[in-house]
Amino acid sequence: MTDILHLSDRISLLPILHGSGDFALEVRRRIHAGNFDCVAVPLPAVFEEAVLEAVDLLPRIHVVAQREGDISEDPSAYTLVPIDPCQPVIAALREAELLKIDTAFVDLEVGNFEQDTLVHPDPFALKEVPLERFAAALVPALPPPEPDSQREARIRWMAHQLHLLELDYERVLMVCAIQDWPWLRDAYRQRLEPPEPDGPVWAPEIFSVTPRSLYFALGELPFITHLYEHRRAEMLPDETLGVDGIKSLILESRTAWIEKHGLSNHWLTPQTLSLMLRYIRNLTLLDSRMSPDLYTVALAAKQIGGDDFAVTIIETARAYPGQLTSPHPDVTLGIDLGVFESLGPAGLSNDADTKNRLLGTERLWRELPLKPSPPPEKQWDWQTRWDPFRQCSYPPEDDRIESFNAHVREQARLLIGEDLARTEKFTSSLKDGLDIRETLRNWHTGDIYVKELPPARGTIEVVVFLFDTPADPNRYAWQTTWYAEHQEESTLCFYATQFSENVIGPGIAQAVYGGCFLMFPPRPIPDVWKDDRLSEAQSLEERLILGAAFHSRERRIALISATPPEGRWRRLARSCKKQLVYIPLNRFSLQTIGRLRQFHVLNGHEVRSYASKYIRDLR
Repeated sequence: MTDILHLSDRISLLPILHGSGDFALEVRRRIHAGNFDCVAVPLPAVFEEAVLEAVDLLPRIHVVAQREGDISEDPSAYTLVPIDPCQPVIAALREAELLKIDTAFVDLEVGNFEQDTLVHPDPFALKEVPLERFAAALVPALPPPEPDSQREARIRWMAHQLHLLELDYERVLMVCAIQDWPWLRDAYRQRLEPPEPDGPVWAPEIFSVTPRSLYFALGELPFITHLYEHRRAEMLPDETLGVDGIKSLILESRTAWIEKHGLSNHWLTPQTLSLMLRYIRNLTLLDSRMSPDLYTVALAAKQIGGDDFAVTIIETARAYPGQLTSPHPDVTLGIDLGVFESLGPAGLSNDADTKNRLLGTERLWRELPLKPSPPPEKQWDWQTRWDPFRQCSYPPEDDRIESFNAHVREQARLLIGEDLARTEKFTSSLKDGLDIRETLRNWHTGDIYVKELPPARGTIEVVVFLFDTPADPNRYAWQTTWYAEHQEESTLCFYATQFSENVIGPGIAQAVYGGCFLMFPPRPIPDVWKDDRLSEAQSLEERLILGAAFHSRERRIALISATPPEGRWRRLARSCKKQLVYIPLNRFSLQTIGRLRQFHVLNGHEVRSYASKYIRDLR
């Protein structure tokens, strides 16, 4: 360590940014690299017993809370010390305990703590810049402590404690906040008089943080903190976790999103995720940062993957598997607010303002309009109120699938014409264009061939979509036929997931198509799933194809599937004197297919007036 961070031959400073995983790694590295016999931390001595006890409980997250105000009165607020694995001060205590190094708590005991709210630089720069240069570059921007302020008193007290420590230890490492290190250095060298400590203060208590409020206790995202702990336990390299953690978060969220919706084909491909990462990078640079926060990641997820994927990102980011049950009372945290559970037999709770002694980047509320999943109790209430004799579709989704159906019918009609194309040598007209394949085949003769497409005879009345093959009857247990409400809609026959299992609003349920066929112009037909004339079919796909062939008035039927039609499917069509025109499913955008597959069932036409408030946007 260079002279800039040396106070004497026995005392070395280690400036840190609170709540930063990058600085926690730097603390671990410096402690292991140096030959220290004492590690000093900027916490009062009254916190020592409770903090060290809570550190031993890691990876379970706790906070050590000290009440403020006169000990004879009710607490006016709580001062918190988060026991966070990514907190550099806590990392220093863990490593000191691991290496059997003495620790010293050298901050001033105060009755009412004054929290610093400085704007901190992005700690990601520490990956490329040495700590000494990082700390020196910030000196012109660091505000000095106000005269007679609590911050000045604390700095003078810590400088005095360092003088006392060097009487007992040969090599002392002082971990201090980066905004205090120049003034701590000056106070140490000037040997300023220490202030008088406050009167009696409350004894700190240990509280277990509830899982849903871990985001407000930890410096890094709970998911990223879990990755740090996992790599530490497995002794894996974690220097690049600041970037790799965001990638892991996105991949884990995608897996959860796929499992939640049971999609075999989806549009969140590596190419889409690469686009999302570039978008996150650009948003981060616009915020004058080098590493993204949760808001930036969720905003990019909303724009690329829709509301549902953004909600999954947020839920995954808040997950911390290491938060097991604890014998200590719970606390639910928010921004500068906590709900503390009483230790008494009544189990009462009390609200109080909170202050963080190890505050890193300050939490700010930023609005991101999303439609989260309803709580289970609301879903149960909506399910019990559902009228089984009333159901209808959601008009925007009707328009979407009808538009896609018209596009597919046109594509199938063009394919029919290509099957009837004739090729001839070029004489005086290009006809319908060059036949490149035939021209190359006869390249040695020097002849050019053109093709002529005769007018296609007939049209496509029925289009069959097989989104998931082979279809699982247990998953796609809902089979029905919907009839058109007007002449611009198709007759729709489909099999899908049970909508009653996913009620997302009052009278609003969500399902996923496994397969369907659309008949346009619409006309009433018997329910395909109850028609005994179609009993030859042995699977959901065959029932759909056979029903489409049986009722189609046109000779050709368009089939859109991920795999070419099986021989049995073609035989079923031929038994009704019909022909399948196959179009590969991958010809169309996976994002478009994903949007088509998810649809909503409304419990009556009146529900359409407010359904948009509950139905999520799918990109």
